[in-house]
Amino acid sequence: MTTFLLGVLSSLLATATLVAAGWVRSSRPRWWLAGILARLTGTGIVRLYREQRSAEQDMAHDLTRARWVRIMAGRGNALTRDVFSPLWTDGAGRSVPVQVLLPDHEAQPGVWLARREKDLGRADPGFGQGLLKAQVRANTDYLAEVTRQRSGIELRLFDLPNAFRIVATDRAAYLTLYGRHAHGRHSPCLYVRAPGVLYDSVLDLFDSVWAGSFPASSGTPPGSAQET
Repeated sequence: MTTFLLGVLSSLLATATLVAAGWVRSSRPRWWLAGILARLTGTGIVRLYREQRSAEQDMAHDLTRARWVRIMAGRGNALTRDVFSPLWTDGAGRSVPVQVLLPDHEAQPGVWLARREKDLGRADPGFGQGLLKAQVRANTDYLAEVTRQRSGIELRLFDLPNAFRIVATDRAAYLTLYGRHAHGRHSPCLYVRAPGVLYDSVLDLFDSVWAGSFPASSGTPPGSAQET
């Protein structure tokens, strides 16, 4: 399963990185051209945000209209903030099914989180000695409490490369490609609309990772008791 998922991940990242490289200097006036190309090529790519944080206002709007939401995050800090808070409460008078994937902060030997933290430490001296793992643990605890208070939210953990973030709805998906030495908020974010080749690939990848993940409350990946 791990080999298969890594293959899917590599293919998706290769495609998205190629597109991102060509559009990294794009600005809002060029989005119309991206939309035309998306329709002609079937990719579904509508625009590119040079930094993930620039997508927050549009993302918040999409989340208020979503029929369902799927999230795969490399750390999950943003999930505790205002953009996502309407998903965790019933204050808006509506609740939607939400699936959330976060890294397994208890994985042994924890290669992927350790590697990501080492990369971040080259640009941010505050990272080291397990800080990233501690942040993931705190965000997992936060969402685990949310799932106990609000129905329709599922939280699962995965142990794969910490390389991107997915926020997908029935209408579109936001795919952030983490820079190797950059925080997610400073990394480029693709906006892909349904239907489209890349949108379908994003959902297929999410579903594949979800199938190989395990509930956060279990604390132990399936089959680990048989491993040595």
